[in-house]
Amino acid sequence: MTDEQHHRHIRSFVRREGKLTTGQSNAIEQLWPTHGVDLSNSLLAFDTLFARSAPTVLEIGFGNGLSLADMAEQHPELNFFGVEVHRPGVGSLLVQVKQRGLENVRVSQDDAVQVLEQQVPEGSLHRVQIFFPDPWHKKRHHKRRLLQAEFVAALVQRLAPGGTIHVATDWEHYAEHILEVLAANTDLENTSTHEHGYVDKPAYRPDTKYEARGIRLGHGVWDLVFKKN
Repeated sequence: MTDEQHHRHIRSFVRREGKLTTGQSNAIEQLWPTHGVDLSNSLLAFDTLFARSAPTVLEIGFGNGLSLADMAEQHPELNFFGVEVHRPGVGSLLVQVKQRGLENVRVSQDDAVQVLEQQVPEGSLHRVQIFFPDPWHKKRHHKRRLLQAEFVAALVQRLAPGGTIHVATDWEHYAEHILEVLAANTDLENTSTHEHGYVDKPAYRPDTKYEARGIRLGHGVWDLVFKKN
């Protein structure tokens, strides 16, 4: 099996189409031509995509999109490019984009690995944020975890100098795994001032439903922010 075939078959997600509400369906139909990004083999020019020059934040797996919409609304000086394979989540985000009149959001509904490899230019990102990724609890499924050395290396290539990777999780063992993987990349520096290696929750990250769920279940929440040297 070639590396290409390996990436094609080993997914870090389970595609769940779900049922779109009328509002979500309408939002996708109306806004995709202006806010949607189709998968292609061509590198994106973010200045063209957003019709302006501004730092670009890539969010992988934005769920229902509410926290991404909040960040876009609170930080109009930044561009936000969200990637999510769950179509109702894409529709939910576009509903928020329409309601709030957000012009600094673009969205993809394809596999983040493919989007990164095929469309995101090297050195083009201000920040990559991955909030509450699937931890794939069972040991035999750990290979499906998104945060692996090869993927982190690809993220680092796409970061501008001084750019950051911000990951949050409510599963301690996965947090330990992520910390180990990020710390092993010699092009990254941990921004934490704590001995345990995690950071206090950055003010720009809104609370999410996944975070609330984790807290209800008695889980902690761990934030990691690493900076490109």
